Amino acid sequence: MPKISQKGLHMPSSPIRKLVPYAEEAKKRGVHVIHLNIGQPDIKTPKAALDAVKNASIEVLAYSRTEGSEAYRGKIASYYAKHQVHVTAKDIIVTTGGSEALAFTMGSILDEGDEVIIPEPFYANYNGFAAANGVKVIPILSSITNNFALPDIADFEQKISARTKAILICNPGNPTGYLYNEQEIKQLVDLVKKYDLFLVADEVYREFAYDGKQHHSILAQAGMDNHAIIVDSVSKRYSMCGARIGCIVSKNPLVIETAMKFAQARLSPPTLAQIAGEAALDTPQHYFDDVIAEYVSRRDLLLAELSKIDNIKIARPSGAFYCVVELPVANSDDFAQWLLEEFQINGDTVMVAPAAGFYATEGQGLNQIRIAYVLEKEQLKKAVHILDKGLKQYLNR
Repeated sequence: MPKISQKGLHMPSSPIRKLVPYAEEAKKRGVHVIHLNIGQPDIKTPKAALDAVKNASIEVLAYSRTEGSEAYRGKIASYYAKHQVHVTAKDIIVTTGGSEALAFTMGSILDEGDEVIIPEPFYANYNGFAAANGVKVIPILSSITNNFALPDIADFEQKISARTKAILICNPGNPTGYLYNEQEIKQLVDLVKKYDLFLVADEVYREFAYDGKQHHSILAQAGMDNHAIIVDSVSKRYSMCGARIGCIVSKNPLVIETAMKFAQARLSPPTLAQIAGEAALDTPQHYFDDVIAEYVSRRDLLLAELSKIDNIKIARPSGAFYCVVELPVANSDDFAQWLLEEFQINGDTVMVAPAAGFYATEGQGLNQIRIAYVLEKEQLKKAVHILDKGLKQYLNR
């Protein structure tokens, strides 16, 4: 039999999706699964975006430009200007989701054997993109005790080697919900300038900053034109996960020129989704005000309900819509699978994301889970009740 590639064999499974077969089996048994495992918001997509596709007068659904349409990229640039990031259409490449933006970025700035430093826990697919490019992830451990704040900058400096090419952050963070403050961003900015590295920021949750805190973009920092690369997406911002439209933003012309070659190899981003994305950019501020208020309300209810469970630790998120919880279990993978296979209350159970897959360091996060608070409050309340009762039964088996 022909052999599978070593690269393929070493591609990590998604901790978010690997329990799906158990969830599907539960559903076949008539169990209702409450999904806390995936960041799929139930917030309605802006009507203008859906109408733009519905009303598009297209007779031939043709390729778009490789880098995305001029009109869409121009509107993206105008959007960034409102966030004190001043770029032009030529600084932007439209991609098939933020995932492709990350893949193109890694392919453009990292060679096989190169290293990228990432604070952990981090979005699990960073491991996948690194593996696909033969890149080594160098993790810097953050802690639940301070809500996963940026680790000491000396820890980063200690890990920089001759093979280090970039530092990658997610801000606000997935899975932690942590929002880096201005001082933390400035520390990273100073570090990448000192060692002539790239700073890549996944800013897909930019709008979702709570408690009066402000998001600080790396491209709004002085002197970062050659160092900063933003990865972005419409998926979470406009509740358009299925559109699969993202972008790379950088003022470094060589980064854009190189990423363009990867973009040319896949031809073009989806035409209809760009039409939806362009219309979504006209979404009025009150949409975000309402959405942010809803997420804050959900977060507060989730934290209040979780605080009633004995012997757990909860990280308080100040952005995005995720929360990491430490449980009194040896292995959250086993617990999450048990919930789907063996536990229910009145026909309901919950699906969570085991957190070990959000770490690169073996053995870390084994007793943690990530909860996505993307469901309406009554569902969240019911889910935490099931989690509480399930945890008690699991520990007393």
